Amino acid sequence: MSTERRRIFAFSGVLKPQPGGPPPETLLHYAISLAPANGPVRKVCLIPTAVGDRQDAIDHFAGLLAGRGDVEFSFLQLFTQPNVPDVRAHLLGQDVILVCGGSVVNLVAVWRAHGLPEILRECWEAGVVLAGWSAGSLCWHTGGPTDSFRDSLDPFTGGLAFLPYSNGAHDDLDDQPRRTAFRGLIANGTLPAGYATEDGTGLLYAGTELVEAVTILPGRHAWHITPDGSGGYAEQAIIPRLITADQG
Repeated sequence: MSTERRRIFAFSGVLKPQPGGPPPETLLHYAISLAPANGPVRKVCLIPTAVGDRQDAIDHFAGLLAGRGDVEFSFLQLFTQPNVPDVRAHLLGQDVILVCGGSVVNLVAVWRAHGLPEILRECWEAGVVLAGWSAGSLCWHTGGPTDSFRDSLDPFTGGLAFLPYSNGAHDDLDDQPRRTAFRGLIANGTLPAGYATEDGTGLLYAGTELVEAVTILPGRHAWHITPDGSGGYAEQAIIPRLITADQG
């Protein structure tokens, strides 16, 4: 692994869990494992802005991590005002920041109103692992296709752009609208070249360099999509490393 301290793990959650399959939270445990163990616990903060700071979402993830004695869990709510007295100090004190899926458009708009992009960039530069799924994956990139505006897919180009690529989540063969939209937006120049992940698959960046793709679902892929210079696109499959629950 590169000595670059800045880490982003951007992934697609599992929309269709398989009976008897790996627990989807394996990806969360992998994200947490990326933070150096500098003490007896890793501090992990959930930011559920993309789902409107719903308490049930917070409770769900608190429950998933409750059995880990090596994790100190917290959350940052921004509705109706921040639930911590100093947002910057709280986030800089974390080892891992987890960002929920949901509406990426609303997520970024609320973050900008509260000055979070600058704070999160400072966290990233300081070595705090930034991680998230779906909307929490797109947000670190320049943008990607989203259904935040309506049921149909539209381009979102207002990402934080810590990573200078576009991003597609849930890029599965059985979800042709999302997969096709992402490639079409790159082909016509609306989005720059980027990376997509199928369900249960994630991308690990060190700095702005992609260093690894991982998955919890056998047979899934990540993809690198680029414009081909003639109004179309080219794609290259990235074979991810399979991780299991005991490796997260």
